[in-house]
Amino acid sequence: MTRPHYNLEAWKLAMTLVKNVYQATRTFPQEEIYGLTAQMRRAAVSVPSNLAEGAARTGRREFSQFLSVAKGSLSELETQLLISAAESLNNSITQSLR
Repeated sequence: MTRPHYNLEAWKLAMTLVKNVYQATRTFPQEEIYGLTAQMRRAAVSVPSNLAEGAARTGRREFSQFLSVAKGSLSELETQLLISAAESLNNSITQSLR
């Protein structure tokens, strides 16, 4: 079975983003495990997931819709990174993600 998303540079970068977000949120306070930590991880995972799902679709219009969802997840994650910085939850890794 071919996996067209494996060839997408955006998907590869998004997979690295997921790894970095997981690494960064490991240092967040325990009380954030079901809050900001979980939200950031879900938003990060959503990006490559939607790129992969879109790449598996047959039409350009469908692919475009999934790209739009991935872009929205990136914006969501960016906002969460800003919140983590404002709340002093960030460390050097979250700074580099910004």
